[in-house]
Amino acid sequence: MYKYNDFDESFVRSRVAQFRGQVERRIDGSLTEDEFKPLRLMNGLYLQLHAYMLRVAIPYGTLNSGQMRQLAFIADKWDKGYGHFTTRQNIQYNWPKLKDVPDMLDALADVEMHAIQTSGNTIRNVTADHFAGAAADEIEDPRPYAELLRQWSTDHPEFQFLPRKFKIAVTGAAEDRAVVRAHDIGLQIIRNDTGEVGFQVIVGGGLGRTPMVGKVLRDFLPKEDLLPYCEAIVSVYNLLGRRDNKYKARIKITVHENGLEKIQELVEDRFKSIRATFSGHDQTLLSEISAAFAPPAYAQKSTDGYEAARLANPAFRSWTDTNLTSHKQEGYAIVSISIKKHGNTPGDASSDQMRVMAELAEAYGHNELRISHEQNVILPHVHKADLPAIYQALRAADLATANIGLVSDIIACPGMDYCALATARSIPIAQQIATRFDELKIEHDIGELKIKISGCINACGHHHVGHIGILGLDRAGVENYQITLGGDGTQTTSIGERAGPGFSADEIVPAIERLVTGYMDLRTDESETFLQTYRRLGMEPFKTILYPAEDKANAA
Repeated sequence: MYKYNDFDESFVRSRVAQFRGQVERRIDGSLTEDEFKPLRLMNGLYLQLHAYMLRVAIPYGTLNSGQMRQLAFIADKWDKGYGHFTTRQNIQYNWPKLKDVPDMLDALADVEMHAIQTSGNTIRNVTADHFAGAAADEIEDPRPYAELLRQWSTDHPEFQFLPRKFKIAVTGAAEDRAVVRAHDIGLQIIRNDTGEVGFQVIVGGGLGRTPMVGKVLRDFLPKEDLLPYCEAIVSVYNLLGRRDNKYKARIKITVHENGLEKIQELVEDRFKSIRATFSGHDQTLLSEISAAFAPPAYAQKSTDGYEAARLANPAFRSWTDTNLTSHKQEGYAIVSISIKKHGNTPGDASSDQMRVMAELAEAYGHNELRISHEQNVILPHVHKADLPAIYQALRAADLATANIGLVSDIIACPGMDYCALATARSIPIAQQIATRFDELKIEHDIGELKIKISGCINACGHHHVGHIGILGLDRAGVENYQITLGGDGTQTTSIGERAGPGFSADEIVPAIERLVTGYMDLRTDESETFLQTYRRLGMEPFKTILYPAEDKANAA
């Protein structure tokens, strides 16, 4: 993991001190809320429906045990004993008092963390594949590049007041686990025909009220050109991006309105003009950063105990079947800890649970954890011999739900329970869906199925790229839930198609049940996923399942 140097430490501490003074002036009335708003947003502080919300950066989703323990400490001392892990691999505290926020930021600085640029019209937290550095299918660890981008973008003088927020994601594997095609800039590490490693550069992806799949701007970008090329992209966007309408301000609209060819031309011209100013310091820095991400010292142990435990314990076997992913090191596995127990709030972890995960990472996981964009926690490096002990500890902490990738592993935004922008509730719908399918005991029969829920058109729940997407809207003061089908956030990214009229809060769970059980009748066999069935058959049979009364009326 990357460790702060003296500059990093000094920079973060000075920002905390600066913000402490700004908070004091807000409290004593020297600053109005309008004056304070841009200052608090620069430090990740939102004013939500009921209270302030502090969003803490977890760069590319990577943290160590000490940092996770500190997040638990902060939750207990200044919040309500829990935190909410987000789709940007961050953590949010929903109940801080304004006077306490500087102390929270100081506590974060104690463990090399901060909340800078987790809000505002800047380059947000750079995200990455949550299996980075461990995945068996990885070409190269993307995290050194994500860290380089983080350092470059933090307080970049040209990009502090962009037309709109800007998001970058990096993945190092052929299988896209970072949703790079739904980002302002998506970076896919690839090999060219000669075996050279570089990037495919994707631009203009995004969700929200105008969802778009990103377009390839460069088929192959040499690694040494990463920073100047990204700077060229953001520079062009900063000039061309619309500031007259925030709903048309994202780079996806800029690309759409100007055309990909024009954007390519402008970016390439800008790149040529600034490339010479990057004299190699970025590559020296990259080398230093890369050294911090060297693989851990893997253990050599027998896996006989693991295999015996699988045979002896059906519950453990079920958990290993769903919550483990292949590791590049023989004898190791990647463990996904579900923060989606049936009936709980997706992404919420108590302080006690955070401490348990920290202890497990320290004892068995080379002191490393990851936050996934799917709102789960990852132990990226675990020897299979240690999995029975890890499982027992997770069971005791209510963290051993065997549902990764299944119907109850739902992504959901905070919705109207917390968010001032939301138009409908997300959390209760997610809880009810998960509880219902737990009652039916058919999750494992259904297989892979990604449901994603957003409480408003801003799409923080990524509903557009859910196999089943649910969008909560306000219809004359009544919650109404639209269903989209066929979305995908992987290397075959697609935007879901609206199925038809929305459903009330009372109707949405039965509609989802009808949809999923109907899919099980439509699939060719148990190996055909929901997405595969949808792509094979199209929308019509699913509409018939969703709207049976309408179908009967048409027949009559």
